[in-house]
Amino acid sequence: MFAAIAAPARRAMLQLLARHETPVMELAESFDMSLSAVSQHLSILREAGLVSLRKDGRQRLYRCNPEPLQVVADWLTFYEPFWTDRLKDLGAYLDKTEAKQNEE
Repeated sequence: MFAAIAAPARRAMLQLLARHETPVMELAESFDMSLSAVSQHLSILREAGLVSLRKDGRQRLYRCNPEPLQVVADWLTFYEPFWTDRLKDLGAYLDKTEAKQNEE
């Protein structure tokens, strides 16, 4: 799951597909890459269960399936208190450093 959403292009594809089901050709127009590259990204997203494919005649229509992202949300929620504490500590350190510099 994490590898599937690691690439910025795949995250952008998911955002576009979350709006509505989109033909692969229309999706490819939104990116500065070949149709083959777009298809490879979509294949990775399909393997992760994040998008589904529906054939309608000659068109291949993709849609977002956000349910698997719950794994990522759960992971982030678990670590949120850790990062919140670390960011508070960093903020306090920066405030202290700034106060010292203003005194000098």
